[in-house]
Amino acid sequence: MNRPHRGCGSLSRRDMLRMGSLAPLGLGLTDLFRLQAASPKAVKAKAKSCILIWLDGGPSHLETFDLKPEAPAEVRGPFQAISSNVDGIRICELLANTAKICDKLAILRAMTSPLGEHGLANHYLMTGYKPSPVVQYPQYGSVVTHLRGANSVLPPFIAIPENRSSSAGFLGDTYEPFATRGDPSKPDFRVRDLDFFPGIDESRILRRRTYLAEFDRVQANIETRDLQSDSAFEKAYRLVTSENAKRAFDLAEEPTEVRARYGPRMLGQSCLLARRLIERGVPFVSVMNTGWDTHENLALQLRDGYSGAKVGVGLIPTFDQAFSALITDLSERNLLDDTLVIVMGEFGRTPKLNTRGGRDHWPRVFSTVLAGGGVAGGQVIGSSDRVGESPQDNPITPNDLACTIYTLLGIDPDLELHTPDGRPIRVNQGGKLIREIVRS
Repeated sequence: MNRPHRGCGSLSRRDMLRMGSLAPLGLGLTDLFRLQAASPKAVKAKAKSCILIWLDGGPSHLETFDLKPEAPAEVRGPFQAISSNVDGIRICELLANTAKICDKLAILRAMTSPLGEHGLANHYLMTGYKPSPVVQYPQYGSVVTHLRGANSVLPPFIAIPENRSSSAGFLGDTYEPFATRGDPSKPDFRVRDLDFFPGIDESRILRRRTYLAEFDRVQANIETRDLQSDSAFEKAYRLVTSENAKRAFDLAEEPTEVRARYGPRMLGQSCLLARRLIERGVPFVSVMNTGWDTHENLALQLRDGYSGAKVGVGLIPTFDQAFSALITDLSERNLLDDTLVIVMGEFGRTPKLNTRGGRDHWPRVFSTVLAGGGVAGGQVIGSSDRVGESPQDNPITPNDLACTIYTLLGIDPDLELHTPDGRPIRVNQGGKLIREIVRS
């Protein structure tokens, strides 16, 4: 039975001292490493880890995975549909590399939501719960972290470069992701919190570590609360002093040809970093890619990019190179079967182009893509109508998607978590398993 998660209002004196011990060291990692043991109420996992590629802003389904070549010009947009390596599956011409790996993908073309505002829609897609003024629900990575804990010196939930519009919710700051910040494609890329605070060296941290070990030994005799034997400070200490942990973030270790396969831009190198992290036992990595809020100049943003004379470095070609490289790389390293890869944004775009050559928010129907980790690839699940305005068959809600994601990750959707005041809340409520997607 899970214990209710204790909020900041119930911190003990020992908690406060331990939290304060890291502040002067500039580590800022105490809450991150207060991880609880995995729940015994778990179903058999298809996937050991998860990479979530978040296309922030709302990618247009009509320019990516659900083109309408027979629709009127104001609907079908500027791009053509091409065949993939799976008979009957056609996607955007700018996704030429992705078209070669469609046998590994499950494309959901009938995702549907009532929420068309970025923040609210993000929350719904990231949690499987509609936002509520009463309780803040936790995102996928936070739930996985809460239930599985850490199995290496690296943080169990890492966001590249950051986390946006969703949080650990009622689980508390302990289960927020470790954000790398920065751009992995830059030569000077460095991950925050992996270096000592100015004026602090390892010997000073070692003295503080010794003090805390003695403090814990004495306090353990008078406090009955069960703490993990591996303390928050100990995990922070190991992270900042571990050469192996620092090397996990060092893309310079990758061969030049591997880095080139992913592409030179931020998304490609972020996906490569995500692969390195899950390869080293990190259970959940999210990759944020911004700029998909295409209200105007859609062709410029999606195809060309803001790059002067260069053409073909827009959002879709950049995504195509990064995503196809990630799936291929995972497959070649025999990691794909154990790694669930999710591609999604908060909603789709309007069926008709607006007067500015763009598309506006449209949550009524949009597309999501899954691969690896127990996913039956080479299929399209559900469809939109002839102009991409509404679901035509097999509509799928974010609740259904959440139920399916948790099932693939070996988490019982009916499992109850607890708010700080002891209120039980299911991991997923009202969602139905997308059975076609789960490989038998």
